[in-house]
Order: sequence, then structure tokens, then C-alpha cells
Amino acid sequence: MQKKRVTKTPCPAAARAFAAAALVSSFALPAAAQNKPYKGGELLTQQQYRYGRIEVRMQVARGSGILSTFFTYKNGSEGAGTFWEEIDIEVFGKDNATSWQTNIITGSGTRQTTEAVHTYKRSLADGYNSYVLEWTPDYVAWKLNGREVRRVEGGQVLDLKSPQSLRFNLWAANIVEWVGEFDTSVLPVYQFVNWISYSRYENGQFVHEWTDEFNNLDMSRWSKANWTFGENLVDFDPNNVLVRDGTLILALTRQGQTGFSGTVPVDPGPVDDPPEEEEEGTGGSASGGAPIGSGGAPPSNSGGAPTSGGASAGGQPSASGGAPSGPGASGGAQASAGGAMNVPGAGGAVSATGGQASDPGVGESGGCSCRTAPGAQSPRGLFTSMALLGALVLRRRKRAL
Repeated sequence: MQKKRVTKTPCPAAARAFAAAALVSSFALPAAAQNKPYKGGELLTQQQYRYGRIEVRMQVARGSGILSTFFTYKNGSEGAGTFWEEIDIEVFGKDNATSWQTNIITGSGTRQTTEAVHTYKRSLADGYNSYVLEWTPDYVAWKLNGREVRRVEGGQVLDLKSPQSLRFNLWAANIVEWVGEFDTSVLPVYQFVNWISYSRYENGQFVHEWTDEFNNLDMSRWSKANWTFGENLVDFDPNNVLVRDGTLILALTRQGQTGFSGTVPVDPGPVDDPPEEEEEGTGGSASGGAPIGSGGAPPSNSGGAPTSGGASAGGQPSASGGAPSGPGASGGAQASAGGAMNVPGAGGAVSATGGQASDPGVGESGGCSCRTAPGAQSPRGLFTSMALLGALVLRRRKRAL
């Protein structure tokens, strides 16, 4: 389990500005479409869910001012006197779509938020990536491509008591300091979703319930939005939500140019992140273990419980029904097949002594996370190994004498 961290707005001043803007945007009230010159798309589940693990495989849109999202939302939270409940994954199109925000919003009247902004090592618009949101009575965790990026325990999590719908949307915000100036020259742009998997939380474990691979748009499960809100520069138009080639497509277009007529990008399947690369961010600290639910095909509809601690043979998330296994606690030690890996405090160095270490995850404290390349040893590890080998040879020689 990750160590507890204080949930707070990111430290840098710019991040605080983004967070404040997000606060305003998130609290906007939906209203009927207003004939705005730009059209986006939103898709939401008919059913609401309380707790669970949701994994989404998607490719986001690139462009300043644009947001590609997946989030959970208690329907009607925007109503006067209603307690707001929401959990967010919001990918920014600005800066080549290399940053994204995690957030929890709760409260009535004055609402509390828990924003954190994370920067990925490559553009999230260049291909499909796996996003996981885990929501239990005790914690909310976010994962990207198998690595736990952030975990919040207690606090606001205890206020998330109501069932929530699952939602995707693609839109443009009018808050420049948060998302950048809306670059209309890039339109049309698209958010592609290969599949979504939902596992309910039951007796301390996640039990797979359903997977939608979007071979068609099941309107008994989903609804299309046809509204907007004040900070949104677009109307949500049902024509900008469609399925093509086994892929959900959300479009952001000019008025009168809705829909999609291009080629759906092919998802080649997850590829392990090179171990010498790291993700950086401003959202606290996180040190993780092996990739989680990020390998191969989505969980099948045949049932079973995908664990959060690994993948089964062939890359498909395991359906063994066991309890989820979380990553090692920050500051602890984590064993791998090739040797031990020491994970010091947040922002510290990660070293592998004696062989190849398992992937330690993501450094999120703004510090340095250093790692020895696969199969190599750090200078200290090399020296230690040589000393041990010398001692073993000397012992054998003494026994021979």
C-alpha cells in the first residue's frame, strides 16, 4: 500500500493557478445547448456505480485549450443544495498533450478539490494508453500504463458515498491559465476509446462485471449528452459521439461539421515503458511495482476478478478472483526476480543491486528518480557483488587447503 500523503494543491504557482481554474470549471452548471460555434461530445452510463475499478484504453486529442476526459459523477451534483461528488481524469491537449490532472470534488456550497497535475514522458495523443481509476471506501488511486501515479486516502474519499455515472467528454475550456488558449486551427480533433472495463468492489477485492469493446454503441448502457455549461466553449452534440471499427469516437468540431470521416488509429496493444525513462509531476509522490492491468486485451465478459497487481499469461489482466495487490509502500523494499530494489523516500534515488530490478513506478515529488539500466548494476551494486564474489572464492580456497 502506498504511504499516506496529504492531499493538497500542487506547490508551483502555475499549478495553483491551474487548480483554481479547474475549480471554477468543474462547478459549472449544465444547460441546454446554446448554438455555440464549436461542438464537442460526451457519453455517460445510464447506471450509476458505487466503488469499483475502471480501466480505460484511449488516445486523446492534441491542441491548446482542449480537454479529453474520463470521470465519475454523481448525477445532479450541480443542483442547488446537492452535495457534489466527482472523481476526474482530465488530459490537457496543450503542450503536445503531455500533462494530465487528477482530482476529487466534494461538498455543498463551498466545495473542496484535490487537484494534482502530472507530466508524462511522451505525448498521450500519439497512441493509446491505459488509465485506471480505483475507488474504494478507503482510497482513490489513479494509474497510467500500469503505474500508480497517485493515491488519496481518507479525507475527501470518505465523502464519496453515492453511486456515480461513468463519463467521457471532449471539450474546450475558456480558462486560458488552466488549459491554454483554444487553438481552433487544429479542428477537428478526436478522442478514441478502444475499450472500458468495470469491476465492482466486493469484500475487499475487485470483481470484473463488464467490458465494453465498442463493437457497437449499446444505448441500454450509454446516453449521449446534448447540453453545455458556462466555462465550456462548445455544445455537446450527440452527432459527435459515435462508434467506428470497434472504437468509441468523441469529436470536437466546428458547427455544421460534426461526425467523423477519417481513419481510426489502430491500437497495437500496450508496450512496456522503457525502464530508464520516468514520469514526472507535481502531484505528490508515488512509487509503484509491476504494471497493473496494462497488458494485452481488456478483461473478458466471462467474469472473474482482475487483480490490480499483475497480468496473466498472454497479457490479459488476471481473473483469478484474488484480492488486489497494491504496489510497495514508499520507502520500503521491493523484491524482483533479478535482485532487490531499494526504494527510498519520495524524490530519492532508486537503485538495483544485483541484476535487473522490477519497474519501480513513477516519481511524483519533483525530485530525482534514478535507475540503473536493465541488466546493469549501480557502482555500489557492482562493488558489493565483486566483494561478495572475492569472499566466496577465498572461503573455497581455505576449505581446499
